[in-house]
Amino acid sequence: MPADISLTTLVLLCLAALIAGWIDAVVGGGGLLLLPALLLGLPQVPAAQILGTNKAVAIVGTSGAAVTYVRKAPVRVGTAVRIGLAALAGSMGGAFFAAGISSEVLRPVIMVVLLGVAAFVMFRPSFGTRAAGEERAPLTRARIVTAIVVVGGGIGFYDGLFGPGTGTFLVLALTAVLHLDLVTASATAKIVNVCTNAGALAMFAHQGNVLWQLAAVMAVFNLAGGMLGARMALRKGAEFVRGVLLVVVFSLVAKLAFDQWA
Repeated sequence: MPADISLTTLVLLCLAALIAGWIDAVVGGGGLLLLPALLLGLPQVPAAQILGTNKAVAIVGTSGAAVTYVRKAPVRVGTAVRIGLAALAGSMGGAFFAAGISSEVLRPVIMVVLLGVAAFVMFRPSFGTRAAGEERAPLTRARIVTAIVVVGGGIGFYDGLFGPGTGTFLVLALTAVLHLDLVTASATAKIVNVCTNAGALAMFAHQGNVLWQLAAVMAVFNLAGGMLGARMALRKGAEFVRGVLLVVVFSLVAKLAFDQWA
């Protein structure tokens, strides 16, 4: 843990970790809060250590949310793990090409995509709102392969290349491709996130870029937020997740716009 971190900063970082865990468990996108909080709270710490610490915190909350979902939601764990492994491979490929891509070019494209997604969700109220566990069409091999290649590989590549909103994109894509309700899609996305976070964390840890003591403290709060968010999503259902999803999408667009033009 940085020696010069104040108690106030530590408390604020733990609060950010709690809220980020909740957001991430419900619909993804907790990194929109957690990563900026670390950057602002620890301006003297190298960016690589910030990113590594962020992953060490996030994987704990994501794992807790995944376990909570798996126990109570109809999640196909095997399918989720296969998508997660494809996402892990995709993120490594994206990271390989990241150095040659300007984020200033990508941000406007992602903003347009997100606004399109928001419009689709708003004008299609039934999208992903089937009750969790309600009978659905069986998963065909074609849909599973599409999910592994497009959702896993494609969004994993985006995560390695750029990153913001990966969890939200996963929820939306899983809902569309596998015809899941938003609650089950959020549960499946958490398992995929565990796989991608594990790969990234292993790399950061190998490089010595994790502040383990700080991460351990923040992870306790992130875990609590993640488990609380998962329970609320399961209890309140897809309409609740849909509302949070729209808030997160518009927040992400605002964050990207601020980064692009502020």
